[in-house]
Amino acid sequence: MTESQGGDTPASRAHEAEIALADPAYREAVVDLLGVLAYGEISAFERLAEDAKLAPTLEDKVAIARMAAGEIDRVEPLHRRIRELGGDPFVAMAPFRSALDLFHEHTAPSDWYEGLIKAYVGDGLADDFYREIAAYLDAGTRELVLSSLEESTHAAFVVDRVRAGIASDHRLGGRLALWGRRLMGEALIQAQRVAAEREALSALLAGGVDRPGLDLAALGRLFTRLTERHTERMSELGLDA
Repeated sequence: MTESQGGDTPASRAHEAEIALADPAYREAVVDLLGVLAYGEISAFERLAEDAKLAPTLEDKVAIARMAAGEIDRVEPLHRRIRELGGDPFVAMAPFRSALDLFHEHTAPSDWYEGLIKAYVGDGLADDFYREIAAYLDAGTRELVLSSLEESTHAAFVVDRVRAGIASDHRLGGRLALWGRRLMGEALIQAQRVAAEREALSALLAGGVDRPGLDLAALGRLFTRLTERHTERMSELGLDA
């Protein structure tokens, strides 16, 4: 709701949510979105915990472990919201298990640096996609989704380690740039698969609570924005997208 429509007050936001959540199709889409987010956090936790084994120093191992802990801490608020909407969190997560597990299977890092790139670039791509979808949600759900996607304070750690690695071995940069492109491709494939299989999520993008839906041109701009943000992250790491 815009300011000209009465202001973004707690009362107006509650009214907006009440109207939106009265629509069964919209409520199903929200549960779907929260389900994929929750399983994504669990998957990230598992992957980071595994990546910690590749850490070259104890300091690095602790940093990755903290990143993993941050992922799992975000699961419960998502589960709580699913229950509030009358859903079962584990039922809500189940449809997305195959696609996310397949993504991680296809992008298993072979070393420490590939794990860092995946944690920073791969997760960033997914977060950007969910931020785009969040624009079509009621204000309360939108805030929950965005809070679960807040940039980690460990981003500086990843950038520092990758840049230091490239500085000490210039051949590393080329390999990691290729790895980043592979992550981008795999992420888009799985995002398209999820959207195709879950009609509720597709319908959400076709028309939102307080915004018009995406036509083909708008969808193209969405993917352009995702690509641009990916390029920015790669540049921050000292890599070509």
